[in-house]
Amino acid sequence: MGRTEYISKDPSETIDIGEKIALDARPGELYAIYGDLGAGKTQLVKGMARGIGIPDWEYVVSPSFTIMNVYEGDMTLCHVDLYRLEEGDLPELNMEEYLAGGIVAVEWAQRSPWWEGVIEVHIEISGEMERKIVIIKQENQG
Repeated sequence: MGRTEYISKDPSETIDIGEKIALDARPGELYAIYGDLGAGKTQLVKGMARGIGIPDWEYVVSPSFTIMNVYEGDMTLCHVDLYRLEEGDLPELNMEEYLAGGIVAVEWAQRSPWWEGVIEVHIEISGEMERKIVIIKQENQG
């Protein structure tokens, strides 16, 4: 299992870390993002959008009411927020269709079970602005 850790001192660094993550992203990858309210999950996804060439990356917002937003860049980014979903609603989202041509980033991933091969992103609040970001990849993912 591959593990990478980052420390972010502020939201702009969290965006930069998201960009770094996405620069290595390949179509078909699903990022399960774990973190408490205010941890910076959406800032990280905003950086991922910048990293895969989404022109209006700064307008990426949490889809907590729409559940899913899709952005087009060098590849597709499907941004999902499970915060308001009830257990059992996940299969109706059909996230798999977005994996063929892009990546999927899921906020509040702790609200659903995941399949093998998902890339886990854990964001921990370690100070007022500071965050510890841990990426866990299965070895067979490269």
